[in-house]
Amino acid sequence: MEKSKKSRRKKLILWLCIDAVAAATVILLLLYKPARYHPMTPPVAEDPNGRQVHPYITHDLMPTLYNKAQEQQPFEMELLGQSLNEAIAQTGWRQESGGIRLSSPAIAFAPGRVILMGTADIEGAGFVVTIEIGPQILPDGRLNLAVKKVSIGAMNLTWPAKMLAEKKYREQVDAGLVDTQDWRTKIAASLLAGEPFDPVFPVEDKWIRLESFDIGQDKATIRFVPAPKKSK
Repeated sequence: MEKSKKSRRKKLILWLCIDAVAAATVILLLLYKPARYHPMTPPVAEDPNGRQVHPYITHDLMPTLYNKAQEQQPFEMELLGQSLNEAIAQTGWRQESGGIRLSSPAIAFAPGRVILMGTADIEGAGFVVTIEIGPQILPDGRLNLAVKKVSIGAMNLTWPAKMLAEKKYREQVDAGLVDTQDWRTKIAASLLAGEPFDPVFPVEDKWIRLESFDIGQDKATIRFVPAPKKSK
């Protein structure tokens, strides 16, 4: 009888140890910080209520996009990861929803991938959320922003995250809360529900089509061509 009790105690201790190791492993995976995640510190603004846009956006990207679109000729734009992260940091971007605070966003380019990262603060604990996107131009010219991986720390949550995202998107559509013809909604639909779309965008009174792209290490090159004006 005594041997039986000792055996049960040993088994209980063993299972408690296994549970402790499993819990510690999960915590370590969740708290893992990807080596490529280096969010920049927002600059201290002279006017705390002001919202200054980074020169990379106002002096480089936007003028290039506008001027080239007006010329209605094929053109390329180069996106630099370092400059984009400086611009993102300057916005001081921060969102809160359902008690979860999202902050410190960052972007990285790797061959064939766009990687979005940010910190999710849940009850004082910070977890790095990573979303890897593998954009594809389909043979018919449509663009698919395929989400390849979703992770918190080092824990892969791609399947449940994609299922939940698509469910929430479908609920918004069924409730009539989004304009499915708006190009921004089409981008969201591609990301959240895997729906490819015609990548034609307005720039003032002109329209351009994303024809192709090349995503390399730390930068991406996007090629646009003129497109006919879409009827509403």
